[in-house]
Amino acid sequence: MGRTKHRGLQSACPSPGSASSTGGNRCVAAAEACTADAQCQQLRSEYVAQCLGRAAPEDWSGPGGCVRSRCRRALRRFFARGPPALTHALLFCRCESPACAERRRQTFAPACVFAGPGPAPPSCMQVRDRCERSRLCRPRLLAFQASCAPAPGSRDSCPEERGPRCRLAYAGLIGTAITPNYLDNVSARIAPWCGCGDSGNRLEECEAFRKLFTRNPCLDGAIQAFNPLWPTVLQDWMKPYRNTGHCFPQVSSMSVLTALALQALL
Repeated sequence: MGRTKHRGLQSACPSPGSASSTGGNRCVAAAEACTADAQCQQLRSEYVAQCLGRAAPEDWSGPGGCVRSRCRRALRRFFARGPPALTHALLFCRCESPACAERRRQTFAPACVFAGPGPAPPSCMQVRDRCERSRLCRPRLLAFQASCAPAPGSRDSCPEERGPRCRLAYAGLIGTAITPNYLDNVSARIAPWCGCGDSGNRLEECEAFRKLFTRNPCLDGAIQAFNPLWPTVLQDWMKPYRNTGHCFPQVSSMSVLTALALQALL
């Protein structure tokens, strides 16, 4: 990646996530670190373009005129090819304010890839059945179930060494029929875009599936375990920039990343 200064980039060199860098907003710091890495920035720009771009009417498949299949494919590429230290920092950044949480919720374009065309979500059984019929989604769901299944007898029902594998499996679901996301900007609640109100005689099965995300102590523990690692992960990743006397760029007010955040908050 080039080291020259660009318009809109700051020359100060605060550590990722420091108060002078982000005002305490870890999601902004994660976006800055992704922007500074050529591969992460390119992959993120690709999914932003696909998930926020306007499609021809005949190609619409999601709210706002996006092509959901293209958006999901770009998201899968982001997590498959991007540096996990940076992609996971974006996905699991901890928030202490509604503005930060809303930015985190909007990071992976829920209007296109997460929410459905109507106000009410579909049955989780429909979503799960669609996934199990997909050669792409089914193995990812199985990996998530195996990696994030609570283990009786262990502390918090999840062995500590399983955390990285659980986070990786969770990230692998983004861009599939079961694309989970944060549900609101006042909590860290996670779930797919689905419910159990119309599940009929499969209600118990549906609730058990949804609880894999909403009441899973192993998944919760894996995400929480990422928080203490977060500053070290980004600082270690950005050492090459600081050691050469150059800084990772701040997100410009005209950048695609900031445009995405502003769209979410307006």
